[in-house]
Amino acid sequence: MHHSLGKPFPCTSLCSFIIDSVGDGLFTVDRDWNIIFFSNSAGAMVGVDPEKAVGQKCWQVFRTEGCAENCVLRACIEEDRKIAGRIMMVERPDGVRIPVSVSAAPLKDQDGKVIGGVETFRDISCGAPAKRQDAASVGEGFCSRDPNLEEILRILPQVAQSDATVLLLGESGTGKEFFARAIHNLSPRREGPFVALNCGALPEHLMESELFGYKAGAFTDARRDKPGRFQLAEGGTILLDEIGDLPLPLQAKILRVLQERAFEPLGGVESVATDVRVVAATNRDLDRMVAEGTFRQDLYYRLNVVRMTLPPLRERKGDLPLLVDYSLKRRRISQAGGKDIQGVSPEAMRLLAAHSFPGNIRELENILEYASILCPGGLIQVEHLPADVRACEHPGPGADKPPTMEDIRHQACVEAVERNGGNRNAACRDLGISKDTLRRILSRGEPGSEDDPLDLGNQVLT
Repeated sequence: MHHSLGKPFPCTSLCSFIIDSVGDGLFTVDRDWNIIFFSNSAGAMVGVDPEKAVGQKCWQVFRTEGCAENCVLRACIEEDRKIAGRIMMVERPDGVRIPVSVSAAPLKDQDGKVIGGVETFRDISCGAPAKRQDAASVGEGFCSRDPNLEEILRILPQVAQSDATVLLLGESGTGKEFFARAIHNLSPRREGPFVALNCGALPEHLMESELFGYKAGAFTDARRDKPGRFQLAEGGTILLDEIGDLPLPLQAKILRVLQERAFEPLGGVESVATDVRVVAATNRDLDRMVAEGTFRQDLYYRLNVVRMTLPPLRERKGDLPLLVDYSLKRRRISQAGGKDIQGVSPEAMRLLAAHSFPGNIRELENILEYASILCPGGLIQVEHLPADVRACEHPGPGADKPPTMEDIRHQACVEAVERNGGNRNAACRDLGISKDTLRRILSRGEPGSEDDPLDLGNQVLT
C-alpha cells in the first residue's frame, strides 16, 4: 500500500502503525492527483479499502461537496501553503454523509520541490454512523472560500462541543439561524430539541409568557399550565433571535436565566431549573446600544462569550458560485415544477456578482426561485433574472432596497402575461396557478393560497 512516485514510500511499518493509531485519516497524492498513500484510519472513516484507494484519483475516492471548486489540496500544491481546519462533507459508499475537519500541506522532496500533497481529516460528527445524517444536514452549506468565514468554520466544532453561550452577529439574511442549528447539531445536545424564538416578533406582555410559559390562573383564560420556549428546549439549544429587540425588563429575566440557570413562569411562585444552551443572534449594533443604555451591559457580557460575526454577501462574492449551486440543488429549486435547471449562465452570474445583495443569502435564494419560475430548463439566463438585478450595473433610485415577496410574485406574473401577448390563461398555464391567484397577485391584493407555487416565503436563513 505504501508507494510514492514509483519508489518505496518513506514510511516504516512502525510509522504506519503510529499513523493508524492516531485516529485521523491521512492520505497523500502526487502532482497528477493519484493517491500514493492511504491510511487504514482514512479507509475506516470513509468506508474505502486502502489497498484499492491507492492508484486512484482522489476525487474517485472522496465524493466531497465542492471538490472541484474548493479543493484544499489543490490550493496547497499550487500556492505552496498549508491550510488547517477547513470543514467539508464526505459521502461514504453507503450513502452516509459525514462532516470532516480537513488540514493539508504540500508534499516536498529533499530539494524543497513540491511533488504532491498530504491531507488529514477528522470526523466531527461526534456520533455513531446512524446519527451522522443529522449532523450532515447542517454541514452541507459550510463550503466557503471567504477568509472572513475561515476562522468561524475552523473553531465551529470546538465551540459546538462546549456549552458556552454564543452571540451571532450579522445583517439580516446572512445565515445566523443556519449557524445556530449547526452549533446545535454538532454539539453533545444534538439529540435534544432546537427551539428558535424571534424576540422582536411579539409585544412584551406576550413575549414573557412565550419565553417562560405560564401557570393556570395567571391571567384570564389561562385554564391550564403552558410551557415556555425554555422548557420546550430543555436538554437542547434555544436560539434567541433578534435579541437586540428585547425590552429592558425581559433582558433582566434572560440575564437571570444565564446566571442562575432558573426562571419563573408567569403566575408562578417557584423557580424552575433549566438546562439549556443559549445562542443569541442580532443584526443590531449591541456595542452602540449598550453605550446608549438600551441594552444591558451585564447581559451583553453574558452573551458575548463566543462571538461570531457573519459577513454580508457583498463581502464574500467569491462564494457566489458555491451558494448558487447550494441553493439550486440542496434547496431543490432546480427541480421546482418538474424542470431540470442545471445552473446559471456566465452572463447571469456576472450580473449576480455585480448586485449589492442588501438582503444577503435570503435575497439570493429569492432571486434564484424567481428565475427558476421563468427558466424552462438548462441554464438560468440574464432574461430570467429580476429587473433590479438586470439593471444593477446601472442602478437607479432605491436600487439598494431588496425586492419583497410581493414584488417577486408580481413581477413574475407581469412578465408571464407579457410573454404570452396579454393572454392571461396562457400565463396561468406557464406559472401553474389559477386565474384567481393571478388576478390577486396582479392587483397587489392578498397573496395567493398556501398551495400557490409562487409563494416563495418559506426561507430558513435569518
